[in-house]
Amino acid sequence: MAGLAVILISVIVAVFCYFIAPDPSPYSNRIILETGGEKPGFTKQFIQIKKENEPRRVSFFKRLISGQPDTYNYIPVNKYEMTGDSLIADVYIDETVSERTGFAKTVLAADPVVTNTYWLGTDSYGRDILSRLIVGTRVSLSVGLITVIISVSIGLILGSLAGFYRGRIDDLIMWFINVIWSIPTLLLVFAITLALGKGFWQVFVAVGLTMWVNVARLVRGQVLAVRELEYVEAARALGFKDIRIIAGHIWPNILGPVLVIAAANFASAIVIEAGLSFLGVGVQPPTPSWGLMIKENYNFIITQNPMLALAPGFAIMILVLAFNLLGNGLRDAMNVKGRL
Repeated sequence: MAGLAVILISVIVAVFCYFIAPDPSPYSNRIILETGGEKPGFTKQFIQIKKENEPRRVSFFKRLISGQPDTYNYIPVNKYEMTGDSLIADVYIDETVSERTGFAKTVLAADPVVTNTYWLGTDSYGRDILSRLIVGTRVSLSVGLITVIISVSIGLILGSLAGFYRGRIDDLIMWFINVIWSIPTLLLVFAITLALGKGFWQVFVAVGLTMWVNVARLVRGQVLAVRELEYVEAARALGFKDIRIIAGHIWPNILGPVLVIAAANFASAIVIEAGLSFLGVGVQPPTPSWGLMIKENYNFIITQNPMLALAPGFAIMILVLAFNLLGNGLRDAMNVKGRL
């Protein structure tokens, strides 16, 4: 239940990430180079200056999907004062460097100065780590969901055909499964990614096409165990077609083990996607993948700001642990014979 609670919270965060994140811009990609590499809890005042081509306010659903482009440019300042029709400020350039600059009120927002707190610090480009961590939840859950859909679909079909018909069909499918099984998962993902190209959806498909083997082997074993039971023989005696027997009678009775392995595949897919992004062949910038965030900031682990890389690492660990706990719970709940 603890794992399920973490997963439900993650799903809510992923769906409403652009309403929760302090930086609601697309991909939480608000770059402010002057404030790059700051530690957790960093607070800074910013002057909001209107953009030349002010973006339109987007609808609720568009913001839900892709965020709201920034209406203003953000200029960090140490202090400021209003004088007549202008605002005079010490513009922040570095910890020890500032530049006194004046801004006309006509180019400023109605509320010209805001104070932002970066609870997890900023990366080397000055982007809010917390915001990118929140938006990155959507990427990790998406890759897990699509991977599970692809792997379970292929595994159910091939495993059912092998277990139900046996004979040459079983031999052919098992030969294919063993060939795929013999190829290291990461190398197979690399090959599929290079064939499909780098990108958001290509990574999801590549990971999904490598994780159906476990499902197929499990389903084959389950189908072999139940195909001779009385209810299957009764369905045959009533003249039901094979596809109706498999989909309507066998699949519902082997759903428990399939759900358990689907939860395990979900966790594995999150780790594989993070690894691919870390190696540079996964989700591409500026999309905030957790693995990509570790790649961009792992040098800070041994320097002044390790949280830049540790925060996405902890996020991966917690989410993977939640799915593993859910899988273990489903296994225990559905193991009725083991409780007798």
